[in-house]
Amino acid sequence: MIFMTEISATGASRNFADLLDAVEHEDADFTIVRHGRVVARLGAAPGGNGAALKAALRANPPGPDWIDDIRAALDFLEPDLERRLGTDRDDP
Repeated sequence: MIFMTEISATGASRNFADLLDAVEHEDADFTIVRHGRVVARLGAAPGGNGAALKAALRANPPGPDWIDDIRAALDFLEPDLERRLGTDRDDP
């Protein structure tokens, strides 16, 4: 069970920097309440790594066109990746 500290919307507004620090450094999670109703949750952004990707692929096996979709995505991204990595093929 994940425990989330409940805080009013007013309290969250007044202490937002402190809430962000708690989320970033203490892995805290907050439930923000306004007029007795939950209106938001504040917590760490989900992370991703190779293990998470492998687990997702195991849980959702790719279809027959999957490799073609991956190649199309790489073709789309390749010019930007080459630019950022400084490996443009057109450069002398």
